[in-house]
Amino acid sequence: MTQIVETETRISPSRPDGLSGFASDWASDQRTFKNVSWGKAMMWIFLLSDTFVFGCFLLAYMSARMSTTVPWPNPSEVFALNIGGTEVPLILIAIMTFVLISSSGTMAMAVNFGYRRDRRKTALLMLLTAFFGATFVGMQAFEWTKLISEGVRPWGNPWGAPQFGSTFFMITGFHGTHVTIGVIFLLIIARKVWRGDFDTEKRGFFTSRKGHYEIVEITGLYWHFVDLVWVFIFAFFYLW
Repeated sequence: MTQIVETETRISPSRPDGLSGFASDWASDQRTFKNVSWGKAMMWIFLLSDTFVFGCFLLAYMSARMSTTVPWPNPSEVFALNIGGTEVPLILIAIMTFVLISSSGTMAMAVNFGYRRDRRKTALLMLLTAFFGATFVGMQAFEWTKLISEGVRPWGNPWGAPQFGSTFFMITGFHGTHVTIGVIFLLIIARKVWRGDFDTEKRGFFTSRKGHYEIVEITGLYWHFVDLVWVFIFAFFYLW
């Protein structure tokens, strides 16, 4: 018996030329974001936009510092702590940096155990990450309180250029807000992981799919971004 195999030729729609084609390409999730969840894609887009914001803040700080005719306060003196009668420069900032960088390690391990479906270790590591983040925010609050008590204001300070106070409070405050939001989300997701919401498909925020631990990775993306931004703030604001 002769079998006749009919082949159907499918002609894919042509891609428009010029700017319309560019917009059409980027508007299609089957091309630009193929095999990437919308949650992860939106987080990357948010982080990209946030990079521009922090970049503008740091550029404004550098422009103000290089253009002022009044001497800029010495960070080693401004951020020194008196320990046992000795002024130790940048000791608090060094501890804050160590704590925040360490939290990136615990977050990375949480993501690893999340994809292994080890919910207890995942939750504990996320809680540890949140503890590090809260410790960082607490130390930053102590730093702010110390500087305010010494006379630092957004419009002036006792040591030099008045722009120092405004740029310091703007940049560190904006970053501290990001860390605080990250800690809140870490606690929320850790609680859901600990209860097994991702395993039982319990309906709620971020738990619409069974075994869907990708939200842990998405939270980790945000947290690593916050840590990376602090590295630039530490280098440009405290070491320069």
